[in-house]
Amino acid sequence: MQQNKISKKKNLSESSAFEISKVEDFRIGIVVSEWNENITSNLKEGAYSTLIEHGLKKEQIRVCSVPGSFELPTGAMMMFDADESLDAVICLGCVIQGETRHFEFISQAVAQGIMKVALDYGSPVIFGVLTCDTMEQAIDRSGGKYGNKGVEAALTCLKMLALERKLK
Repeated sequence: MQQNKISKKKNLSESSAFEISKVEDFRIGIVVSEWNENITSNLKEGAYSTLIEHGLKKEQIRVCSVPGSFELPTGAMMMFDADESLDAVICLGCVIQGETRHFEFISQAVAQGIMKVALDYGSPVIFGVLTCDTMEQAIDRSGGKYGNKGVEAALTCLKMLALERKLK
């Protein structure tokens, strides 16, 4: 329980430094949900700027939108099919608890769908989807006091690509 309290107060976008060489040959897609756009645009900006800060050029990053988080797995699949040179796709979305069980169904389907695309394509497909109880929690995790999940998703993507390179 004590560990849980500590992690809740940490800015989740703070990351230990890691070395990634040869990012010039990475090609990364970002698929972002239009639903809760005030949140997802911050996630997209965080992911995009993090990739640029780590040495990728604009031409190496392809961004597309889908209507909602439910469509993220299909969007990731379409990105891989449309551009076979993509090494990874970052999925960014935000699902906020409402008064019905819709939240549970969408959150679970998105998580399973993103994992399925990753396994089917054998490439990193990063889960950068906020699943929050309130809009305040979403704001806190999209550039607020707990960092930006888009930044974390981009760092995870780069780390997974570095691992893939190391293992080859």
